Amino acid sequence: MDDQHSKIRSADIIALPAFRDNYIWLLRRGPWAAVVDPGDASVVEAALQEHGLQLVAILLTHHHDDHIGGVAELAARHHPAVFGPAGENIPGVTRSVGEGGEVVLHALDLRFTVFAIPGHTTTHIAYHTPGVLFAGDTLFSAGCGRLFGGTAAQLHTSLQRLAQLPGDTAVYSAHEYTLANLAFARAAEPVNPARDVWLAECEALRAAGRPTLPTTIARERSINPFLRTDAPGLIDTVATHSGQRPANSAECFAALRRWKDVF
Repeated sequence: MDDQHSKIRSADIIALPAFRDNYIWLLRRGPWAAVVDPGDASVVEAALQEHGLQLVAILLTHHHDDHIGGVAELAARHHPAVFGPAGENIPGVTRSVGEGGEVVLHALDLRFTVFAIPGHTTTHIAYHTPGVLFAGDTLFSAGCGRLFGGTAAQLHTSLQRLAQLPGDTAVYSAHEYTLANLAFARAAEPVNPARDVWLAECEALRAAGRPTLPTTIARERSINPFLRTDAPGLIDTVATHSGQRPANSAECFAALRRWKDVF
C-alpha cells in the first residue's frame, strides 16, 4: 500500500449477520461502501439504506453459495465492481484476482493485496490491507475451514502464511464459529490459559449478542490449535487421539483437521 491510500478503521467495518452464522462485512467511508462475501442481498440492502450508503464494490473470497448468493441482486441494483478469485466462474464477477493482485477502491481510499490461500477450496483468496485481513472461510477464531476441494497440506501452508502477518492484524472471518471452535481447542490442547481467557470473553460477547470477531493474528497464534501444530502439548493429545505420533507439523495439522471433522 502506498502513502496515497489510508488505513481503514475498525469503526468503518460493520458486521452484518446473515443466515444462521455468516457475517457479511460492510466497509464504509463517507457515502461509499463495499461488502465482503454478500450471501444475502437483503441484509446488505437494509444496511445501505440505514447508513445512507452507495455500494461501489463487492469482494468475494470463494464460490460457496452462502458467500455469493446476493451478488446478482446487488449488482443489478448498484452496478458495483465485483472482485472474485481467478479460476472460478462466479456469475457477476467483473474482475478476477489472484495471488499478488491488487484491489484498489478509490472511493473508499483503500488498497488491498490478494493472497491465494487454498485449502477450504482450491481457489480461495483473502484480501489484506495493513491492519486488516478478510479471511473468508480459511481462518476462524480458534479454528479453520473444512476441506472442500483443497488438501490438508494446502490449508496448513495457507494458515502458516497468514500466521506470519503482524500480530495486530485484525482478522475478519466469515462465520461465527468461535465458541464451537474453542470447545474443540480445549479438547485438543487441554492446558492453554490464554485460550481459556478468550473463551470467557467470547461467552460474554455472545451473551450480549455481540460478534466474537474480529480476532487478531497474535491471539490466534496463542489459542488456535490449527496454528499451534508444533506445540508439544497439542502434539501429545493428537498422538493419543489418533494412535500415531505425527512426524511433523503438517501431519499434526492433517490429523487435527480429521479429528475436528467428527468432533
